[in-house]
Amino acid sequence: MLMVVVRYAPSPTGRLHLGNARPAILNWLFARREGGEFVLRLDDTDTARSTEEFARGIEVDLAWLGIVPNRKVRQSDRFALYDAARDKLVADGRLYPCYETPDELDRKRKRARALGRPPVYDRAALGLTDEDKARLEAEGRKPHWRFKLDGRPVHFEDLIKGPQTVNTASMSDPVLIREDGSYLYTLPSVVDDIDMGITHVIRGEDHVSNTGTQIELFEALGAAGPVFAHHNLLTDAEGQGFSKRLGSLSLAQLREDGYEAIAVAIVASVTGTSLPVEPYDSLEAIAEKLDFSMISHGSARFDPAELASLNARILHQMEFEAVKDRLADYGVTDPAVWYALRENIARLPEIAELSHIFAPDLEPVIAAEDRDFIAMARNLLPEEPWDETTWSTWTSALKAETGRKGKQLFLPLRLALTGRPDGPELKTLLPLLGRKASLARLS
Repeated sequence: MLMVVVRYAPSPTGRLHLGNARPAILNWLFARREGGEFVLRLDDTDTARSTEEFARGIEVDLAWLGIVPNRKVRQSDRFALYDAARDKLVADGRLYPCYETPDELDRKRKRARALGRPPVYDRAALGLTDEDKARLEAEGRKPHWRFKLDGRPVHFEDLIKGPQTVNTASMSDPVLIREDGSYLYTLPSVVDDIDMGITHVIRGEDHVSNTGTQIELFEALGAAGPVFAHHNLLTDAEGQGFSKRLGSLSLAQLREDGYEAIAVAIVASVTGTSLPVEPYDSLEAIAEKLDFSMISHGSARFDPAELASLNARILHQMEFEAVKDRLADYGVTDPAVWYALRENIARLPEIAELSHIFAPDLEPVIAAEDRDFIAMARNLLPEEPWDETTWSTWTSALKAETGRKGKQLFLPLRLALTGRPDGPELKTLLPLLGRKASLARLS
């Protein structure tokens, strides 16, 4: 059996967002599950829009998710391969020059629609003689190059969507090379898939219609095509696709906002499947459970509230060792402080404000009407040593002495001890504060 080799092929024309992180993660999970390789291929042939900054950003975003490619390549380093494939297709009569301008092509499409015909390219360029081509080039026209389709039903077995048929007879011959000689996506992608030994192409279902053309191109270059798997697309809460141009939920922004990488990875991969959106320890743990048969044929709609809830659940059960390096950035170095506060945060940066509870300069909040009660509380404060029973012992004595109960009893104590009306359980917090600091705040 051949080793599984998958590829993720983003264009470095923007940062990754939640939508285009989905195929990256699904490819990674499949490679891990099958013991295969994951190739990062930067499709950077669009030199006008591709930047080194975006290329670096993609690698940073993938690394944050926990994806480290086995191989990294750039299409801009591989033009000799594409040129050789171009020459073969031209020699075989499968790639032919066309001289129509964009305006002329637009008029052809409008005329076809007006006549009730599909706006498919009429292959007029195939009838041009050498003299015609020379005359057009003398006028200053430069050709774009189209791939001549077989015009037949192309059948393939999709690992997610099942048996598929794309009839290339109803399609225009696709343009593979622009007038300026630059390559569009299709030819370099197919050439790279052949050269790199890609066994499985896992991508969004919006590419299903392209697959017939690509299978014909694989065959024209003398290669068997890979296995295809087209997954449902992740959309926003309104059902719209994410956009690099609009910066929709970029991974960089989610990271800056304090979301956990594993929470983002879970939402990006498990949404739109039969698996529940719940905490997993790692990408490997997801890979063990997620199978292509579990991916829905319906939509995969992202719910921001689901991400927020999942992120909180992950933090609430996270061990100190797993987060201690990042906690140090917020001044938290004591494991006991983490365990006392973690269930009160939804994103890690919130620990900075919450840990101020332990600051020596904290200002207690004592309302005028509660001063006598707080003075009584100070007098009844138990002697140390303290543990998690101290809070109950203390408040029971206060209740018996003052008759206060419920919020009237607990809220003034919380405000005096922490300066805030909410936060961690005081039975856990009190031993961490200690008697000396508690006496000072009750004064």
